[in-house]
Amino acid sequence: MATVPTPASASSSADRGIGPLLRGWREQRRVSQLELALRAGSSARHISFIETGRSRPSEEMVLRLAEHLDIPVRERNSLLLAAGYAPHYPETPLDDPAMEALREGLERLIQGYEPYPAFVVDATYNVVAANRGIAMLFNDLPEHLLTPPLNALRLTLHPQGLAPRIRNLRAWRGHLLDQMERDIALRRSDALRALYEEVAAYPYPSPEGDPSPESGEGPGEPFAFALPMQIEHDGRVLSFISSISTFNTPMDVTVAELAIETLLPADPATGKYLQSLMS
Repeated sequence: MATVPTPASASSSADRGIGPLLRGWREQRRVSQLELALRAGSSARHISFIETGRSRPSEEMVLRLAEHLDIPVRERNSLLLAAGYAPHYPETPLDDPAMEALREGLERLIQGYEPYPAFVVDATYNVVAANRGIAMLFNDLPEHLLTPPLNALRLTLHPQGLAPRIRNLRAWRGHLLDQMERDIALRRSDALRALYEEVAAYPYPSPEGDPSPESGEGPGEPFAFALPMQIEHDGRVLSFISSISTFNTPMDVTVAELAIETLLPADPATGKYLQSLMS
């Protein structure tokens, strides 16, 4: 059943009060007190009083400020707790019966994308669903990496994972680590920080000809429209462009933290090869 989240930082957030938390998010978003007040239909004086602890905002005001600062759903609950209110957004396990329609919809979506790879990850990049295209890329990895929960970043960057087969590893690794850094700044997650420190410490080769992150080129030809992942598979090089989708206006922490990643063939040869595997 749906549960009300009680994050480890909840008690410390409540002890600190909403003021420092709100100010931290506002400064991270580079929004002035006046600009935030105009967005939220308040006054700069009121925002200042909230941040200094001289005024306690209403529950509605907390949610309104969080919306205008684009604060993640989980962190909105922390703001509410810090202001003395109950969390507003439930956190329902993905295997809960209430999530059946969502699970079925995700499965249909990624299966419909076949033969191209597609998968769904949670907030710490654990794979919660994947199609046969992804299974094709992962099928010969060592068992210890395929033991649940599968982690997309660990599978990709581990020296016994996909990393040795990625032709432009330096560029692709840099892209993934940059993406994780942005997620850490947004979510302020200790678990995500720990995962980043783990995968960033993995040794990785620097094969001759591996392009720099700035070049946006792989071995062969430039891809001006997006950085591809170029990976060796069964004696050939496959090229993919990554796209990530999330849910609009989520009302549950679990749903808010799900992401659907699809790998689009970056050249005709990759597309034809994948089509031949499924024929």
